[in-house]
Amino acid sequence: MMNKTYEKGIYIHIPFCVHKCIYCDFLSAPADLPVRISYIKKLQEEIAYYGLEFEEYQVSSIFFGGGTPTILEGYQLAAILETVKEHFNITTDAEITVECNPGTLTAGKAEKLVQAGFNRLSMGLQSADDRELHLLGRIHNFAQFLESYDLARKAGFRNINVDLMSALPGQTLKSWQDTLQKVTALRPEHISAYSLIIEEGTPFYERFAEDERIREEGGHPRLLPEEDVERQMYELTETFLHTKGYERYEISNYAKPGYECRHNCGYWTRKDYLGLGLGASSLVEHQRFQNTSELKTYLEQEYSPQCEGQHERIAETIQLQEETGLTQTGHHIHIETLDKKSEMEEFMFLGLRLMAGISRQQFEKKFQVTLNSVYGEVLRKLKGEQLIEEVAGYVRLTEHGIDVSNYVLAEFLL
Repeated sequence: MMNKTYEKGIYIHIPFCVHKCIYCDFLSAPADLPVRISYIKKLQEEIAYYGLEFEEYQVSSIFFGGGTPTILEGYQLAAILETVKEHFNITTDAEITVECNPGTLTAGKAEKLVQAGFNRLSMGLQSADDRELHLLGRIHNFAQFLESYDLARKAGFRNINVDLMSALPGQTLKSWQDTLQKVTALRPEHISAYSLIIEEGTPFYERFAEDERIREEGGHPRLLPEEDVERQMYELTETFLHTKGYERYEISNYAKPGYECRHNCGYWTRKDYLGLGLGASSLVEHQRFQNTSELKTYLEQEYSPQCEGQHERIAETIQLQEETGLTQTGHHIHIETLDKKSEMEEFMFLGLRLMAGISRQQFEKKFQVTLNSVYGEVLRKLKGEQLIEEVAGYVRLTEHGIDVSNYVLAEFLL
């Protein structure tokens, strides 16, 4: 049996969506009903399979992501969550999140989710401007979002996140402020506000790559906001949300007091988590592994609930991979054991995304060396450049450091 002294998170991937947004590079796609039913069955088999190894773990957060999980029926999502509860030890105060796109939520579905035990809803709005939503290829308009939000509140959701995106094609500083104003008027408990990243391999990249290049060179892009306007949007986000009672606790995340996303905080503080479903990644006791991203392969996997010792077999697979160069064995691909250097790097990369920063004491407890013995020179350099500061034993980014966080974080590569 594996170490059970720490709380763990569980991520469950639902890879289906109504329509693939043109900016999205996530593992998701439309699928017909028989495929969805087959997927749910296989996912429940996988949950039961891992439940034997993880049954005594304290699971403090569960996150259903996608795709669009709410493309499934309420009873289907409830059945998946019930399978998790049957096979894992869920804490009584666990945060249980499901992602939702406006237009995929009905009153009955929302009520079923609350009855099943989901207590946090993450809604993908992106913009309150219908023209901007159309350019993104979203399936909904702002009125449909408002309808879905109202249904969620009436069903009993008391913890709602709204996802927003700035620096969109055609977006202005005024339209971004209008989006912030309209969303905060609804008083959601949490807001995630990201700048658009144009990912290679998406239709968006084909359409706006040249604009992005021009912007990066300080020129005048045709549709994307200019660099100084994007900067103003970024600054407006924090100042505006602060006036509305939202505190920034991570580079792109804001919450009312006590409503920080516990599941994502687990990622940033490198707590163990188990990923279930197509392409899902896990981090368990220094070992990172990932499910296949091929749907056909996943549906053909054999998950036997009678099997035991899976974690030990993962370790054996890692050793085999190191000896043979194989990248896929059994249920997993991209399996690796993180060495101390990699874990230190991740500790710094992820922890510095949090406004609280990283604790010297926690670093020393985890790695049995002082922070200065590993990063002393880097810390002195970045302090001299006023990119980091130290407060009460925590090292954190300054406002300027947040602005150039990619540069700062790269300095912690060993």
